[in-house]
Amino acid sequence: MIEGLFIVLEGVDGAGTTTHAGLLAKSLSTRGLPVHTTHEPSDGPVGHMLRQILSGRVVVPGMHGARPPSWTTMALLFAADRMDHLEAEIHPNIRDGVTVISDRYDHSSVAYQATTGGGDELTLAWVKELNKHARRPDLTVVLDVPAEVAARRRLDRCGGREMYDDDDLQRQLGDFYREIELHFPKDKVVHVDADRAVEQVAAEVLAAVREARGEAPEN
Repeated sequence: MIEGLFIVLEGVDGAGTTTHAGLLAKSLSTRGLPVHTTHEPSDGPVGHMLRQILSGRVVVPGMHGARPPSWTTMALLFAADRMDHLEAEIHPNIRDGVTVISDRYDHSSVAYQATTGGGDELTLAWVKELNKHARRPDLTVVLDVPAEVAARRRLDRCGGREMYDDDDLQRQLGDFYREIELHFPKDKVVHVDADRAVEQVAAEVLAAVREARGEAPEN
């Protein structure tokens, strides 16, 4: 059996990765392609813990009050969740010929944990080392949006403020994502301007996937 493709959508919070993962899955499904959508943090046990941390429900107690876990702890947890995610969900689907679309992957770990850890070369190298056994995607689509647009979208979304919602941090992450292929030189990375109508962005994402599949462009 021919393996399915592994496609990842990346970007800052508010870039539209969740929206476009769903739209891409719908487009591929209507073309008769078996598709499985997923996300990180995953729905596994470590992923559930991470979501509680991100929402502020799990904190580290201390003499000066509760605080979120350190960037090192978060990097380790995300790497553990990723390997569990691969073993339990991603690999089985790909082996069955299903195209897997993931809303975020290890690019997020390198971007978020390296940035919150100071962004120096030793920090980057350590986060990459934690994820060196993670399967490489067949295609990574990075949705680029201006910082102010992403900030407005985060305010408009449902749910409370999360751990990484600081506007200055998200601005730094946006700069990091615009050059993410420098940290993954062997990955196929495509950037898409996501500050446009949803239909335009979705069409460009689909075109990138069709090219990765070796299909001819649509007229």
